[in-house]
Amino acid sequence: MKIIALEEHFVDPGVSRAGAPAATALSPDFGTAYDPASGLPYSPRAEVLTDLAERRIADMDAGGITMQVLSCLGPQQVPPDVAPEVVRAANDRSAAAVRAYPDRFAAFAALPTTVPEAAAAELDRCVGELGFVGTMILGRTDGEFLDAPRFDPILAKAAALDVPIFLHPGVPPRTITETDYSGGLSPVVATRLQTSAWGWHQETAVHFLHLVHSGTFDRYPGLQIILGHWGEMIPFYLDRVNEALPQRATKLERSFDEYFRQNVHIAPSGMFSQAQLRFCLETVGLERIVFAVDYPFIGNEGALPFFEQADLPEESKRKIAHENAERLLRL
Repeated sequence: MKIIALEEHFVDPGVSRAGAPAATALSPDFGTAYDPASGLPYSPRAEVLTDLAERRIADMDAGGITMQVLSCLGPQQVPPDVAPEVVRAANDRSAAAVRAYPDRFAAFAALPTTVPEAAAAELDRCVGELGFVGTMILGRTDGEFLDAPRFDPILAKAAALDVPIFLHPGVPPRTITETDYSGGLSPVVATRLQTSAWGWHQETAVHFLHLVHSGTFDRYPGLQIILGHWGEMIPFYLDRVNEALPQRATKLERSFDEYFRQNVHIAPSGMFSQAQLRFCLETVGLERIVFAVDYPFIGNEGALPFFEQADLPEESKRKIAHENAERLLRL
């Protein structure tokens, strides 16, 4: 079966060096320190994270992955004085990988979000000149969500180009970490609560809630968002949000569940749960589910068993495995 995976990361050494003071939370070990010289984590996965050729493709082949949509980690952490140049170089690197292996790689644009106008111009370049299929935004920039007015050029450009934004988890701000994820907990528990166990996903859910309730999708009704990890908790609270925030309160043009079902695609991102698949099929619908592994933080070996175990007709499996992504990304 053809499988296209949409949340597949790499580390660009230039981005890591430029953003090293804030990059620790990107470690695959959820807290391992980064080497200050190279910007790369003290981790056996560092070589995999930086590879965009044979090593990565060998892992894809072993796990049955046909294509990865590449995304660069860390561009939000690059300081504004160097961000446009550094992030542009990272995009050129992923573009070279796509040119070298056009049947195996596509790419999401990294954006220098600390300089929003430059980020919009870079998205335009990446889509128009390099053939990228959208962008990935990794959490807040300078503590702000994408609905902050300064980021409207990015939203407007994505809407005008008709390419999706993959809204990826980011570590919660320090104030939230201190109040919610510390307080007597062991360092390991606190770190994982603020990241992979809970905080990443809650943070991304709130990010999307901000986008909806600030009127983003009334201004840009066709803008598409991709959410990993089965929609970052939101499908399980659709009814609750609708009940608590009806249109008479929000003054929006649509109900919250309409925005979610019409402006969002969701992916498992390595959470290969058949129960969550069944729930999301019923709640969100087959046409809105795409596939992702979250490589290399999650291995590719779970991909084929996920589809083999799914109690779905083959045509439905094909939609999730590749057809929905091909439609959304125009692959």
